[in-house]
Amino acid sequence: MIQECIRYAKAKLNVDKRLILLYCIIYFIWGLGMNWFGIRAEIAKFTFWWQVISCYILYMVPISLLLRKLPFHMQYAYGLIAMGVLEFCGYALKTSYAYPNNVLDQLFGIRNFALGMALFFALYFPLGNWGIGKIYEFFFGKTSI
Repeated sequence: MIQECIRYAKAKLNVDKRLILLYCIIYFIWGLGMNWFGIRAEIAKFTFWWQVISCYILYMVPISLLLRKLPFHMQYAYGLIAMGVLEFCGYALKTSYAYPNNVLDQLFGIRNFALGMALFFALYFPLGNWGIGKIYEFFFGKTSI
């Protein structure tokens, strides 16, 4: 079973280097933008700006590549697991900071904050894969599949 998972991962990660670069650029900009918005709206932020690299590029890009050919609902479901782990670890290790009494706490309650963040950020995988696929096709004239 482990060998099968490794074979699957190798096949999914064996893509055009330009596609990987495109994912890294888009996700880095997306991550900086979301961190900026989280700070401005006083919702949440990374403790250090460079966590955008570790979370968005080193964690989310490979997961996006692994999920990219799956149907939307499966990408979201698997993405929810991945983001649940990331959100849990971020707040447990204090590498992410949630502003006290932020708008999400007010709407959903403090105990639902990390769950709400995971539910939202799980959309990154199907939406990111769709968008980057369209951008790749536009620039390189072929599908990323």
